[in-house]
Amino acid sequence: MTATTTFRIGGDLEVRRLGFGAMHLRPDSAEARAACLAVARRAVELGVTLIDTAHMYGWGANEDLLAEALHPYPDGLVIATKAGIRRTSSGEGWRHAGEPADLRAQVDEALLRLRLDRIELLQLHRLDPGVPLADQLGALRELRDEGKVGRIGLSEVTVAELSEARAVVDIASVQNRYNLLDREHEAVLKACEAAGIAFLPWRPVAAGTSGARAEIAAVAKEADATPTQVVLAWLLAHSPVILPIPGTTSIPHLEENVAADAVHLDRDQYDRLRSLRSESDLNGS
Repeated sequence: MTATTTFRIGGDLEVRRLGFGAMHLRPDSAEARAACLAVARRAVELGVTLIDTAHMYGWGANEDLLAEALHPYPDGLVIATKAGIRRTSSGEGWRHAGEPADLRAQVDEALLRLRLDRIELLQLHRLDPGVPLADQLGALRELRDEGKVGRIGLSEVTVAELSEARAVVDIASVQNRYNLLDREHEAVLKACEAAGIAFLPWRPVAAGTSGARAEIAAVAKEADATPTQVVLAWLLAHSPVILPIPGTTSIPHLEENVAADAVHLDRDQYDRLRSLRSESDLNGS
C-alpha cells in the first residue's frame, strides 16, 4: 500500500503528513535546553513541515523554545498551536479558558511568543463547557477574519461536537488521541475523512508499547523497520487525512520516526495490523 506523503490542511495549506509534536520539549536545565533546540532544528532539517505545540506545553515555554530554535522560519514550515486552557494553582493545574476575550488574549500572546504575524493553524485545545460553543468559535472566526489566524482546528471532540462546530465556522483539523492500539475515536476520524478535515492523532505510537505486541514485531521484521515505524506507517496507510505528530527529545528517535513514511506495508500486513485488538479491549474495558 502506498500512502500519500502530503496533505493540504483546510484545502490549501500543504504540509508533509508526518509531522512533529513538540510537547516533550520542556527543558529543565541549560544542557537540556540545548538538546531540545537541536531536536527542533533537526526535525526541520529532516523535512518536517508541521510542528504541533500549545500554550499548555510549559505555559508558553514550548512556543518560546520553538521560536528560539527556528525563527526566522523557513518557507513552508507550519507551527500549529492551541489555545483555550489557562494555568491554575489548584486542582489539575489548569482550567478551561474559552471566553472570547480570553481566547483573543491567548492568541495575541502566542503570536508574540512564536514571533509570528499569523498563526496558520490555531486549535481550540478543549471545548469550554461553561461557554457557548458558538461564542468560542465565533471569537476564533473573528481572529481568522482579522488575519491573526489562518485556519481553525479542534481537539478532543466527538462527532456531534465536530458537526456543531462546523455549523459555526470552517474546521480545518481535529486532534484526538488515536493509534493502532487505541481507536476509540474511529468515528471522528471517519467524519474528518468524509469532510476532508486533517486528523492529527496525539499519542500516535501507543506510548511506545507497540514493540511489545508480537504481531507488530513480526510485521516490523518483515518490513525491515522498527515497531514504531510500522505503527506510524499503518496510520499513514489507514486514512489519507491522518497527520501523525510523534514527539521525542531524542534525535535518533526523531530520525526513526521521520523515516516511517518510507515504510510501505502490503495489504496483508496492513490488514493483520488492523485486526489487532486495542489495549482497552485487552484490558476488558
